[in-house]
Amino acid sequence: MPEATSEATPEAVPEAMVELRQLSRSFGALTAVDRLSFVVGRGELFGLVGPDGAGKTTTLRMLAGVLRPTSGDALVAGASVAREPEAAKHHLAYMSQRFGLYTDLTVRENLDFYADLYRVPRRQRPARLERLFEFSNLGPFQDRLAGQLSGGMKQKLGLSCALVHEPDVLLLDEPTFGVDPVSRRELWLIVHEMVGRGVTAVVSTAYMDEAERFDRLALLHRGRVLALDDPRTLQETLPGTQLAVTADDPRRARQVLRDLPGVSQADLFGDRVHVSLEGEGMDVADGGAQTVAAALRDAGLGAVEVRPLAASMEDVFMQRIAAAEREEAA
Repeated sequence: MPEATSEATPEAVPEAMVELRQLSRSFGALTAVDRLSFVVGRGELFGLVGPDGAGKTTTLRMLAGVLRPTSGDALVAGASVAREPEAAKHHLAYMSQRFGLYTDLTVRENLDFYADLYRVPRRQRPARLERLFEFSNLGPFQDRLAGQLSGGMKQKLGLSCALVHEPDVLLLDEPTFGVDPVSRRELWLIVHEMVGRGVTAVVSTAYMDEAERFDRLALLHRGRVLALDDPRTLQETLPGTQLAVTADDPRRARQVLRDLPGVSQADLFGDRVHVSLEGEGMDVADGGAQTVAAALRDAGLGAVEVRPLAASMEDVFMQRIAAAEREEAA
């Protein structure tokens, strides 16, 4: 497959806070991260989006100074993670998927512990903790043991502990994984508030519905960047015409459509099939929708409905993966 670094130059992003320069990491014969190059600016909410195994966690661990790059480098607030990882750590907070909360300490004791760890001055702590309690809604639970918190509350406490020293750069590894919808929303409100105050946030997620929250994002697949842009541009520039198809047998409908000339992509989304049409005569106005419906009826499928579809980030990702795999196979 052709090299796909999708580079953004420092000039394209004002006041770069995170800059990846051909950043790579291998584990034996496996290349987990393959020559990533992009820049994240101050106060930007940047996403690393992709499925398990895409390289998201490995990338964040290198940016956090936890894992050394095999080759290339990255700068965090101007400090090299390859040459001086300890210097980079002073400017950032890293919240891994399994953040190190102490279950036998209370909420307040955990926050005090991390304030000690980050050497937050004593005189600054009352105001800082009050603000953390305010936007995390953990104030009423500050005397509860962390081990007795719900999953969503544990994530909010972990994020509060990561923010206690007011870092310039926030690295979050799938912070909403396994969290209930209400807690997910509250976690995102905290992140957006910090970004609004000028914190740079690099957040990984496998949830495509969360991808639209980012100012910009990198779609990752097998350690490489498939696309790098803001969500709206990625959706608006998806090639071809998008259709949503319902039929009484969605799996069979998908197979029929994959074999139909002019269909570049057909994937199941719940009980519907999302279809990408490319080629002459296959847009909605010229009868592409009618062609799709006729092909399904000819195959004996009933309850067929075909309608135009605004591309989602999941559509973008599936199309990009399919294109990359076609190039690799060729």
